[in-house]
Amino acid sequence: MIKKLLNFLKMTGVSRDAPIGIQCLQKFNLSLCPRWQVNKLRCYQASVLMLTYFTYMTYHLTRKPISVLKSVLHQNCSALPPPDWTPTNDEWCNWPPFNTSDANTLLGALDSAFLFSYAGAMFVSGMIAERVDLRYFLSLGMLVSAFMCYLFGLARTLSIHHISYYLLVQAGAGIAQTTGWPGTVSVVGKWFGDTKKGLIFGIWNSHTSLGNILGTVMAAEYVEGDWSQSFFYPALVMGAVGFLVFLFLAPEPSQKHYQFVVQQPSRQSRRSTDEEEPSQVIVGDQYEDESVSEHTSLLPPRGPAPASPSPVSLARALRIPGVIEFSMSLFFAKLVSYTFLYWLPLYIKSSSELSTAFDVGGVAGAIVAGLLADAVGVPAIVCVVFYALCAPTVLTPVSVATPGHWRRSPQS
Repeated sequence: MIKKLLNFLKMTGVSRDAPIGIQCLQKFNLSLCPRWQVNKLRCYQASVLMLTYFTYMTYHLTRKPISVLKSVLHQNCSALPPPDWTPTNDEWCNWPPFNTSDANTLLGALDSAFLFSYAGAMFVSGMIAERVDLRYFLSLGMLVSAFMCYLFGLARTLSIHHISYYLLVQAGAGIAQTTGWPGTVSVVGKWFGDTKKGLIFGIWNSHTSLGNILGTVMAAEYVEGDWSQSFFYPALVMGAVGFLVFLFLAPEPSQKHYQFVVQQPSRQSRRSTDEEEPSQVIVGDQYEDESVSEHTSLLPPRGPAPASPSPVSLARALRIPGVIEFSMSLFFAKLVSYTFLYWLPLYIKSSSELSTAFDVGGVAGAIVAGLLADAVGVPAIVCVVFYALCAPTVLTPVSVATPGHWRRSPQS
């Protein structure tokens, strides 16, 4: 038994520098199915898409509980059944320090602490992401984000009522959350090169909406009771996914244990491979059009690996055509989405239904936009059209809603 285990650990044909999870899969494949040939490029691309999808989904999963919790931290106590004991003021049902008349200001300060730290740290995270192994970068960022989410829920368990604690936790969460976007986008971009990625990114980008939906469901399940669980469970999920990222994520194909070399097919199989669709095979940092089939294998690179491209500075990035324009577009899109994410549940009674509808629309819209971008070939035109449709759509709920749909202000 021990001899078999040692032979398994010393098995040849395994990439020693690959993440430990990939090494284990390679060893099981060689020991159980040695003749089973797979398209390794497609397997790696599929695994990268799934891992990064669930990675960024958990980032939004841990952002959502605070928006659901706002309506419980400070609510209209006169609309609730009176307690068994005699309350000393009208804020008896609210959680200190949010049991004051300026509670909305304090709740807004929580959002500001998160968003300002997020915006400022994003510049630093982007530069770090270009210079480190993205597997470590993402897994560490996810574990820290999960820990910050856990700390917010711990305030309920330990009865912490100091506003400074909540502000520090939110600021720390904002900094940790900046690892998600530059890390996941960079990994996906490296594995899919310059191919048409509108549909791929359209489907992949639904992770944001799915994370919001699951975050709403998980938070709403516990928010009326022990609301600390609304933070503990999302933190647990994010930590588990972060561990999977550490075990299995292949950050880029240019590393020596991921470089792809296309073997020459035999005469018997050449006819079948000629019928397959050509696609990009990534060799180092170069992109070559080759036929990818079951003969595409992971082989060690021949000769020295190509030098990694130098990181792009902020000044150089701003000179790239379209960066400023698309950045401003994303700025206003995030302005609307974060308004819905953080403040809509506080003022609208049917907040969970509206929030879910908003996120479901985000899933469908992202896929449609991706399809149109690939079909038209001019993503900027698709972006303009969707923004033009977005403006009247955002105003529709305000124009059609009746006063009964809105929550009564706790101060009124």
